[in-house]
Amino acid sequence: MRIAIVNDLVIAVEAMRRVLLQAPEHELAWIARDGAEAVELCAQDTPDLILMDLIMPKLDGVEATRRIMSENPCAIVVVTADVSHHTSKVFEAMGAGALDAVNTPTLEDPRSPGGANPLLGKIQTIRRLLGADQKRVGEPRLAEAAHPAHRPHLIAIGASAGGPAALAQVLSELPKNFPAAILIVQHVDSQFMDGLAHWLAQQTKLPVRLAAEGEHPRAGTVLLAGKENHFVFVTSTKLGYVTEPLDSAYRPSIDVFFKSIRQFWRGDVIGILLTGMGRDGAEGLKALHDAGHHTIVQDQATCAVFGMPKVAIELKGATEVLPLHKIGARLNILLDQKH
Repeated sequence: MRIAIVNDLVIAVEAMRRVLLQAPEHELAWIARDGAEAVELCAQDTPDLILMDLIMPKLDGVEATRRIMSENPCAIVVVTADVSHHTSKVFEAMGAGALDAVNTPTLEDPRSPGGANPLLGKIQTIRRLLGADQKRVGEPRLAEAAHPAHRPHLIAIGASAGGPAALAQVLSELPKNFPAAILIVQHVDSQFMDGLAHWLAQQTKLPVRLAAEGEHPRAGTVLLAGKENHFVFVTSTKLGYVTEPLDSAYRPSIDVFFKSIRQFWRGDVIGILLTGMGRDGAEGLKALHDAGHHTIVQDQATCAVFGMPKVAIELKGATEVLPLHKIGARLNILLDQKH
């Protein structure tokens, strides 16, 4: 891949440049010293991936990400000095379209937290994501489904780049007595999962928490995938985490999540695919749609990245295509019709 670096610190730029030298399959496209320069360079030469700092003069990483994703979209990973101390800005950048975040590497042992390996791992994940357009995600190896039984209505949501803000918008419009269980898979690094759950809980009247192994969906509760393994139904009522398939571009995979619902859940389902790069979730949403479940896809105008939703529409997996601000209200209407 052709990779660009955006950072105003010479030592940080040099550390990232050395990381890229360890992976000769990648090429350094250009270096920008602030967000404004990055926007200009991206317009002239759009790379495959941008390593974007958060705190910079002239234009910070959040606004630079927002402008790039609007004008010349490409994959962006936030690389900043200490992601744990910039959680709110990380989520802002992800809401603007960034895919992930990682600490800036240092000129130390590559195995250390500040070394090369964490960043190389992120780059490898993005490479697989960008190269996975024609790749089908396998089915998880799970037990056979139990006999049909009454279940509450289930809302299953998948999101990637731009997802935190989109999820907050949808959840904010649901009442505290919402009569359905809500399950979410959001592509985000495991170190941000707990923070994301707490942040989303502040945006909605509903309780939000990370799903525990063996948990059961409950009406009026939002459960968020909380591990890097795939989040699935392991029986007709019980949730869990599985390692297979091993070759998914993202862990947890939205496709694997949706397909497990199709396989096991014996109640009504509304499947929702929000903003995101790539195609994860599109085939799984189609599987739900083809099984007779209602499916909703976020429209292009309101997506930070119109990748996953676009593929779902092309596969004819969407019952409805809606702007983000209408999805929560639509859920309220659909649930009123069911109860």
